[in-house]
Amino acid sequence: MRGLHILAELHGCTCEARLLREVEPLRKLCLAACAGAGLTIVAEAFHGFPAAGEAGAAGATGAVVLAESHLAVHTWPELDAATLDIYVCNFSQDNRAAAEAAYAALHAAFSPRQAVRRDVVRGELART
Repeated sequence: MRGLHILAELHGCTCEARLLREVEPLRKLCLAACAGAGLTIVAEAFHGFPAAGEAGAAGATGAVVLAESHLAVHTWPELDAATLDIYVCNFSQDNRAAAEAAYAALHAAFSPRQAVRRDVVRGELART
């Protein structure tokens, strides 16, 4: 189950506003990022949040279930922000490069002014 779990907050996203507000652009981006990284999509769920009043959509959330694990994205258009959770693992090979490729595609699309990223290497037992 060796893998890389990338957790990231993207602040000051300069992407097109609809990517942060609408489900379909977010869905297309997530599926393309996974496919482009060579990951196997097995299921997906996306949801848009309606805004109060006339402000338009209040963001979206989505998850892609992968044979190799998952991708989850949540957007906050009022903050020009998004959070990412990408976990890619495999029993027989190291798929860290696929996690990096998916992250790179998402980072480029959201185009944040600042990103805070935390990497967790999983599946490696501590040697005693």
